[in-house]
Formats: sequence, structure tokens, C-alpha cells
Amino acid sequence: MKKAIIIIGVVFLSIIVIAVAALKFLSSRPAAPKDYQQTTQTGGEIEATYLANGPYDVSVREDATLLNFGKFTVYYPSELETADKRYPVIVLCNGSGTPLSKYPAVAEHYASWGFIAIGTEEPHAWNAFGAEMSLRYLERWNENAQIEDAKSVFYQKVDFENVGVVGHSQGGVGVINAITDTKHKNTYKTAVSLSPTNKELAHNLFWDYDASLIDVPILLISGAGGGDDWVVTGEQLQAIYDDISSDKCMARRCDTAHGEVLYRPDGYVTAWFMWQLQGDEYAAQAFTGDTPELMTNSQYQDQKINID
Repeated sequence: MKKAIIIIGVVFLSIIVIAVAALKFLSSRPAAPKDYQQTTQTGGEIEATYLANGPYDVSVREDATLLNFGKFTVYYPSELETADKRYPVIVLCNGSGTPLSKYPAVAEHYASWGFIAIGTEEPHAWNAFGAEMSLRYLERWNENAQIEDAKSVFYQKVDFENVGVVGHSQGGVGVINAITDTKHKNTYKTAVSLSPTNKELAHNLFWDYDASLIDVPILLISGAGGGDDWVVTGEQLQAIYDDISSDKCMARRCDTAHGEVLYRPDGYVTAWFMWQLQGDEYAAQAFTGDTPELMTNSQYQDQKINID
């Protein structure tokens, strides 16, 4: 009997050790693989163009803060430090359990296309607090050549006329709240919301948002196939889309799990921002004209575009 109890205890302890090790491994895994650009299939030339890295070398800066998200992280074109021009901005809103430190490859990719990409370790991004603080951080560094003992590389380098915001899952809700319910809501020129938590679930979690208040162009993308995107089904994404009266576009990426929506549609996310914030007419062809590339891309389904 005693021997059996010892064996059971050893087995139980082994299970706990394995479970702890598994959780530690999962928590350390990047949310966006470093090689996602090479492993993601594309269905159009424009998508492939903007899924690849852009022409800019990239630098990164981290600044600690006493706010609950610990630090700001900024990826930016390295030439910014010496060039005499301003750069457009992409603010990132985190998904649940997904601080920016778990998907740096995505932010670095945006920066390679000439954007200042800024995010935080914000664990509760639905209310856009981290996004709001990110803009305040950039404002401070843009307006002051020197803050305390640090020289600002961003002094007069931030193009506040061209600011966008992107987020996934809970961060997709954060995107909608950033452009409708924050002090800097009018700073945003455009947005991308990836698999935003559906309205009913968001309400039950106290993550309320009102997509009918959106007044900037917005791109919505979710996953499809393999049991649907459980955070926002096709019907639920359509409901959000129907609430929006501004220029809008939606699509669901085929055979793409919820977590993969963070990075697999990146070709079109980057193309959207290149068009909206940098005036790139080639990128615009993915969403405009008689035959927008997105509408005929076999990697996507349920595409809809309503752009004036």
C-alpha cells in the first residue's frame, strides 16, 4: 500500500513538472514566428510584395515606464536618426497574453517599410490605454530635443498627420476603442482590426466597443476554416462590418487559426498602411479599382469592400 502511494505521488509530481515545463515553453514561444514571411502562402503579387521586408534597415529603442505595461518599444527605420524628414506611425494593440515582446517580427516588418512602429507590454489592450500612452510618448519625444539626459532621436521626426493603429483579438477591440474613445482618437487616420473579439463576448468581458462610431477607413480580417475563428465567426465579423459607416474592407483568411491572424495577413495589412499613410498607389490596387487583388485572392473568402 505504501509503495503504491509513493508511486502515485511520483506520477502526480511528474505530471506537475511536465505541465509547468509545458506552460513555460508555451509562454516563451513567439506569437509570430520569425520566419512567418517565408512560410505564409500568398495569392497575389501585391500581397507577396508587402509580405516581404521593405527597403529600410531597422533600429529598435526600449524605454522603461512606471505604467503597468513596463516599457515602450519602438521599431523605426535606422535612417531616421540622421534624415531630415518625418515618418508615419503604426501603433500596435496587444492581444490577450501577447505583449509586443512576443511578436517583434511584425513590428520590425512595419519599420522596414518606413514606419515608426510602437507598442508596449500592455496586458489589457481592449481599452486602448497602451495605444494612448504610446502616442503621448511619441509626442513628448517629437517636441523635445532632449529629455533629462537623453537625446531624442525622434525630435521632429514623427508625422502625426499619418498615424494608423493595428491590433489582434483583444487588441482588435483596442483598435476600435483607440479610434473612437480616447483623447487622441482624432489623431488616427486609419486602422486595421484583426479578429476583434465579437460584440457579445466583448460585452460579457466588459470590453465594450461601438464600431458605429468609427469615422476613418478600416480593414477587418479574421480567420476561417478549421472550426472557424472562435473569437469572431464569419457572421460576427459581418455584424461588426455592418455597424461601420466609414470606408471599410473585410476578409477572412482561409485555413487560418485565430492566433495566426496576428501575422499571416501581414501582406495586406502592410499594403493597407502603405496606401493609407504613405500614398502608395500600387498598394492601393489591393483594395481599389475594378478588380481589387484582395477580392480575387484564393487565400481569402467572404471579401467585401465599400470604399468611396
